[in-house]
Amino acid sequence: MLNIESISKGFGAQLLLDDTGLQINPGERVGLVGRNGHGKTTLLNMIAKTDHPDDGRITYPAGYRIGVLSQKISFEKNTVLDEAILGLPEHERDQSWKAEKILAGLGFSQSDMKKDPRLFSGGFQVRLNLAKVLVSEPDLLILDEPTNYLDITSIRWISQFLISWPREVLLVTHDRGFMDNVVTHIAGIHRQKIRKIKGDSGKYYFQVAQDEEIYEKTRLNEEKRKKEIELFVTRFRAKARLANMVQSRLKTLEKNESKDKLAQLKNLVFSFNYLPFAGKQVLTAENLSFSWDKATPPNTPLIQNFSLTIYPNDRIAIIGQNGKGKSTLLKLLNQNIQAEKGSVLVNPGVSKGYFEQTNVQSLNDNFTIEDELIHSQPEFDRQAARNICGSMMFEKDAALKKISVLSGGEKSRVMLGKLLISPLNLVLLDEPTNHLDIEACDAFVEALNYFEGAVILVTHNEMFLHALATRLVIFKKDGISVFEGTYAEFLEKEGWEDETDAQEPMETKKSGTATLSKKQLRQKKSEIIAGRSKIISPIQRVITRIEDTIEEKEVQTQRVNDQLLTASQEQDGPAIQTLSKQLASLEKEVESLFEELEKQMDEMDNKKLSFDKELNELERC
Repeated sequence: MLNIESISKGFGAQLLLDDTGLQINPGERVGLVGRNGHGKTTLLNMIAKTDHPDDGRITYPAGYRIGVLSQKISFEKNTVLDEAILGLPEHERDQSWKAEKILAGLGFSQSDMKKDPRLFSGGFQVRLNLAKVLVSEPDLLILDEPTNYLDITSIRWISQFLISWPREVLLVTHDRGFMDNVVTHIAGIHRQKIRKIKGDSGKYYFQVAQDEEIYEKTRLNEEKRKKEIELFVTRFRAKARLANMVQSRLKTLEKNESKDKLAQLKNLVFSFNYLPFAGKQVLTAENLSFSWDKATPPNTPLIQNFSLTIYPNDRIAIIGQNGKGKSTLLKLLNQNIQAEKGSVLVNPGVSKGYFEQTNVQSLNDNFTIEDELIHSQPEFDRQAARNICGSMMFEKDAALKKISVLSGGEKSRVMLGKLLISPLNLVLLDEPTNHLDIEACDAFVEALNYFEGAVILVTHNEMFLHALATRLVIFKKDGISVFEGTYAEFLEKEGWEDETDAQEPMETKKSGTATLSKKQLRQKKSEIIAGRSKIISPIQRVITRIEDTIEEKEVQTQRVNDQLLTASQEQDGPAIQTLSKQLASLEKEVESLFEELEKQMDEMDNKKLSFDKELNELERC
């Protein structure tokens, strides 16, 4: 059992945690959520003793072992299996089968286990680190973004592994579907406090939104009551016969502390810059064949005789196990690499945007964030670049940070910013959400739904697949195929190979009525989350249009104000009269726009609450 008592932690002027705590009880699997930069990784480091709180303490019983997934790569042995065995307790190191079982689940073949771990990609090396911590069987297993380098089948395997884990788990992940499937509780860092609830992320966010709504209504009611008391005191202070009532109300004012208005939390804002496209076909790939290894026999290339036509509104997801060629296919379609056979024909009116994690190496370390965006699109002015910086949470002076001092996650946000500033009608994305938090992932899905161009996406996030994909390119053992349909339809008609839960029986209540199986429950959850995105996206579009209009009207208002000031100095009566009318009209329009904006934001909040409530009800099934 882990107990965190009254801890506080800050860096410079930024306070992350303020006199807060958390308890993880035996057998609990806790998902840790919160916006990027709000303290999740710092909290994990303090639990793992690589950092310490400024105040408070973190305690656990003597002999309580904590296992942490390390992103640091360092190997001692010359084979994958021998390295994994190092994770076993000393007295179990002759039981190599335990390590083999974990490695197989994480996608290592029998031949892989005999190879030197240094020969593998960074993703598979992190998987080996994951295997080492899993076989160590700690009392508390801490996993920070364990799915970043896993394919869908490995994610499904580790999901089932963690569900059967007999001890405690503390999990951070941007994959909401994976988290909700695994955890028994959610602990959220919100406004410098940690709050834990039983249930999934939908229940947690619903509870937070509900509590903040109640807080705000209470605050407004108290402010209204305070003004009424102040008015009473002002009016009747001089009335001798009402002196007692006045004094009573003054004491009430002194006793009641005013509630502070909740600060507006910053979110990443995604909005793609669509370039209109009139053609019928965006891109055509014909009979593509490709192999990285020239020694591979000609009849077994990585990609063989593959053809695909992409249409203007396509939402295509490329899915399958790692190492099968998904990212390679995306590079071929983007023409980063040339096919050995076949061709890729791009319509002349197409403007492409391409994102992958390794693209951060293309950033210029000597540029500021603002410079990088302007350099990528010279026709855009500095204000346009600043707007994109703000939407990527690089506000004010943060936009002037040098690329060289940014973290990996911040560099990924710069790459996304370069996509957003570019006029596009085709977007190709390779795992774009690895450095985003859950809230940002939700916003990214909504932006892709709103984007009018074509999207080709490599992802292992099943929530994204349910929310976006209308066509699939599937890499399986027997080659590549195109599935004309949604991800839900694919799971129903084909499904993944070698899945342990493929024949999962229906669970039955004692009353005899059928309930949803775990597989059906996961699918239903994903469908609800996808539906949430499709309903909320149009409202978000309306909100964006209103905000843009308000900005335009405020610019006009400032211009008229300046003209009115000049007319007043020149004592130009007719101009003053005309400009005053214009100013009154503009102010009235802005007021109406703000009222409509508030109405639309309330509607969006209500829709989100409704979907979160639906998820909660599904959880109780």
